[in-house]
Amino acid sequence: MSVTTLTKRLVATAQPKDRAYELRDTQVRGLLLRVQPSGHKAWVVTWEHGKRRTLGSAGHLTLDDAREIARKIIAEYIQTGLPSIAKPAAPKISLAEFLRDHYGPWARSELKGAEKYINRLKRVFPAALDMPMSDISSAWVERWWMERLQTKARPDREGLITKATAWRDLASFRAVIAKAVKWGMLEQNPIQQLRMKAAKPRSVVRFLSPAEEQRLRETLTARDLEHAAARRSANEWRAARKRPLFPVVPEGAYADHLTPVVLLAMNTGLRKGELLSLDWSDINMQARMLTVRPEHAKSGKQRHVPLNAEAMMVLGRWASQSAGTGSVFGITGMKSSWEKLLVEAKITGFRFHDLRHHFASKLVMAGVDLNTVRELLGHADLTMTLRYAHLAPEHLASAVEKLAA
Repeated sequence: MSVTTLTKRLVATAQPKDRAYELRDTQVRGLLLRVQPSGHKAWVVTWEHGKRRTLGSAGHLTLDDAREIARKIIAEYIQTGLPSIAKPAAPKISLAEFLRDHYGPWARSELKGAEKYINRLKRVFPAALDMPMSDISSAWVERWWMERLQTKARPDREGLITKATAWRDLASFRAVIAKAVKWGMLEQNPIQQLRMKAAKPRSVVRFLSPAEEQRLRETLTARDLEHAAARRSANEWRAARKRPLFPVVPEGAYADHLTPVVLLAMNTGLRKGELLSLDWSDINMQARMLTVRPEHAKSGKQRHVPLNAEAMMVLGRWASQSAGTGSVFGITGMKSSWEKLLVEAKITGFRFHDLRHHFASKLVMAGVDLNTVRELLGHADLTMTLRYAHLAPEHLASAVEKLAA
C-alpha cells in the first residue's frame, strides 16, 4: 500500500496492475483509493485494523466528497466507538409484525391493560399496520393528524374526535416507535422531533355541586325502584297466565351494577378500572377496608382504602344480590348506562373519572389535609393532589391571618 497525498490528477491517472492495490491519503486518515485489475476505482474508509467499508466508486464520488464523508466517519468512530456505517441495517418490519412479535409480548408482561392499549393502536392506526416502519415519517403522521381530527367520536353520534384524544393516540404511537428504535428495529425515530399538538387541558377540577349530587342520587334511586316495579308487574302478568315467575326483587335491591359502582366511587375515590377489577377477596368487611392490588393500580403499588358507613351499606346490600365470590361487579365497562344516567339527572360536562375528583374535593373542603388525600387517591407525590388545595379556603385564610398577629 502506498501512502501519498491524493490529488484529483492522481485519482484520474492511477493505472491498474496485475493485482489490486491501494493508495492511502495522508490528508484524511483512513481514506483509501482501491484500484482493481479491471481498472475500477473505489473509495474505502478504515477506522481500525480490519474494520473498513467501501464508500463508492471514484467515478461517482469526487476526492473532496470522499474526504468529507471519511472525516465524518472517523469523527463518529472517535466519539462513539462504532460509526453508523458499520452498524447492521435495521430489519424491514411492519407495524403489525412489530406489535405481534416484539411489542405485544413485552407490553403484556410490563404494562397494565396492555391488550386494550395494543388494540387501540390497531384501531387508530390501521393504515400503518402493513407499512414498513421505516416508511413512517413526520409527514405521514401530519396527514394522519388531520384525518384523525375529521373522524367522528362515535359512529352513532355527531361530534368529532377532540385534539386531546388525538394527542393521546399520537403519544401512544410515539412510545411504540421509540421502542422499535431502542430494540434496533428502526435506525432512527422519524417522529421524535414532531412538535406536540396543542390540546387544551381541563383547567378546573370538576366535581358535583350539592344540587347535582342530589339529582344523581335521586336518579339512581328512581332507576332501582322502577326496575323493582317492573319486575312486580311482570310477575303479576305471568301469574295471571300461570307462567313461571321471574326471581323476586327484594325491597331496596339494586337494579344492576350501576348504583353500587357510582356510590362506591363517590365514597372511595377509586378509578373506574380499579373498581371494576375488584374481587370479593379484596373486600374486608370486618376491618372495613378494601385493597387495590398492585396489578390493578395505576401506580403499580398496592393501597388500602377504608370503607365509610355508606360504602359498607352499599357493599353489604350488593353482596346479598350476588354470589359474594369472584368479581364484585362482573363487568368490564358501563359507558352507555353511565351516559344515560347523566342525561336523566340533567348533569353535563361530567365524566365518571370526575367522581374521583368529587371524592377528593369533598375531603379537602371538610378539612382533611392534602397528604391524607394523596394517600387515599394513591398519588405518588403531592403534585397531582395540589390541584385540590384551593378548595380549602378556611385553611388558606387562617394561614394569611397569622401575618396580622
